[in-house]
Amino acid sequence: MKKLINDPEHVVTEALEGMALAHGDLLTVQHDPDYIVRADAPVDGKVAIVSGGGSGHEPMHGGFVGHGMLDAACPGAVFTSPTPDQVQAATEAVDGGAGVLHIVKNYTGDVANFEMAAELAEDANVRAVVVNDDVAVEDSLYTAGRRGVGGTVLAEKICGAAAERGDDLDAVAALCERVNANVRSMGMALTSCTVPHAGEPTFELGDDEMEIGIGIHGEPGRHRMPLESADEITGRLMTPILEDLPFSEGDRVLLFVNGMGGTPQIELYIVYRAAAKLLADRGITVERHLVGDWITSLEMAGTSVTLLRLDDEMIELWDAPVHTAAMRKGM
Repeated sequence: MKKLINDPEHVVTEALEGMALAHGDLLTVQHDPDYIVRADAPVDGKVAIVSGGGSGHEPMHGGFVGHGMLDAACPGAVFTSPTPDQVQAATEAVDGGAGVLHIVKNYTGDVANFEMAAELAEDANVRAVVVNDDVAVEDSLYTAGRRGVGGTVLAEKICGAAAERGDDLDAVAALCERVNANVRSMGMALTSCTVPHAGEPTFELGDDEMEIGIGIHGEPGRHRMPLESADEITGRLMTPILEDLPFSEGDRVLLFVNGMGGTPQIELYIVYRAAAKLLADRGITVERHLVGDWITSLEMAGTSVTLLRLDDEMIELWDAPVHTAAMRKGM
């Protein structure tokens, strides 16, 4: 294992300390329990949005804390759900009196711990939406039902903008449910990642192999098969996404090509090219796009594709100003 770390046991703590030093104008990091809040939290009269999950998927979620996105993020240990006391403390810290929305990726530990935290935060009015956009498998090592993956990035941006403009808790929660109902994703891996405290690859893949439908923790996907071209791989990801909703001619979409942490931008744009051509051939319009490493799996090489069917309100909110450590536009 070759990594830029000091001690595998201190990876998350030291990363949070670095984040606080780098982005002190945007966010504040609390320890014991660990959580990240926007620098001006709590914002009186504003719905607060809290998310979180295991570390190792950066910039999700801590990189999305700030104006127009998350009010707080709870980073668990690497690939491990945040604890209820973390989520409770973050929820109470950002509650500005208008309620708190938990956006939760569908992993069994995350869902259970966010539910427990909502019960513990007795003085806060908490709603939760579970994102489950991964079409690869119905159940996995970590979930009952579909996993929550790239769709979570889009939900956090769009719902964060709605909360920032002053929508109430019911409206923001309903919007998040609508985003979840209209988003689908699927990913693949070329290589494994190595969790720091494990010190060895999570799984083995031959030089001429790939895994289709893999999860963000390295959990198995649909097929392990010989490596194909970028266009063929993109087709294998896009076809089940398009057929699942299904997406239809005339739809307007946000096309999100995500890197898993170890794939260069040049390859992600080759995937984007193939996905955009496939959509054009079906009469589907790409209204907005996102390309880059946004929900990662340490240094895993690979990509995921996410497709969100847009309406006018989602487009307006996607375009709204945001200023976080990882995403900034319009301000």
